[in-house]
Amino acid sequence: MPELPEVETVRRGLAPVMEGAVIARAELRRPDLRFPFPDRFAEVVTGRRVLALGRRAKYLLIDLEGGDVIIAHLGMSGSFRVVEERGEAVPGDFHVPRGKDERHDHVVLHLQAEGGPRRVIYNDPRRFGFMDLARREALTEHPYLRDLGEEPTGNALDALYLAARFRGRSLPLKAALLDQKTIAGLGNIYVCEALWRAHLSPERAAGTLVTAAGKPRKELSLLTEAIRAVIAEAIEAGGSTLRDHIRADGSLGYFQHSFSVYDREGQACRTLGCKGTIGRIVQSGRSTFQCAACQK
Repeated sequence: MPELPEVETVRRGLAPVMEGAVIARAELRRPDLRFPFPDRFAEVVTGRRVLALGRRAKYLLIDLEGGDVIIAHLGMSGSFRVVEERGEAVPGDFHVPRGKDERHDHVVLHLQAEGGPRRVIYNDPRRFGFMDLARREALTEHPYLRDLGEEPTGNALDALYLAARFRGRSLPLKAALLDQKTIAGLGNIYVCEALWRAHLSPERAAGTLVTAAGKPRKELSLLTEAIRAVIAEAIEAGGSTLRDHIRADGSLGYFQHSFSVYDREGQACRTLGCKGTIGRIVQSGRSTFQCAACQK
């Protein structure tokens, strides 16, 4: 599933295309994705100017003139591509390549902008993504957004914040970090990467990183720094080729080339001086990659 850095890269790729443009026509090629489209979805968005593209956790937020906001989630296989006179591009590169089979083009937004007409196409072979509508003033109370925790990109995510949520908890550290009510948008890949950087076992109880007085231990401070760093680096890698969003191959970043632990089962640990090997375990049905020699 696309994680926060990939979704942020998509947002950055779509923003120069969509912001300021008018949705001349919204074409829905089926009645539903993961869920049915909201009533009158196409009618509501048609004729509206796109004011801004935002992101909350793994959700894209398309802010429209008139106060409505499109909430879009990519699910497991969803992606956007842009078609205009200069060519075609896919905004964002993923660990698993996105599809461009036109049979799975389910939503087409026909835009009119100063640079001429263009189409933003949502493609989703497995149809686990979805789109919804919300009023801007009620956005923070929307069921998808209201219970989300702090973003891993802002200053609000610090060791004190995590200590308050980890205190007394026997939940494995990886599961605690994947809880979207604690950290919004943090997914399996980057949890593995952050835990490796902090030299912490994914099976360790979250509460062991907090003192009896509720203060963060040094390991929790290191983990917080690792989370923020790995997310920042992934976003930077994903957005580093956005100088021109129209590329012949649609590639806009390859952070997966920098993975240190994820999907490296059987390979040597990259921690300096460590002679361990990356292993894989399964936690809550998901693969976890770790070095048992240096992650404690």
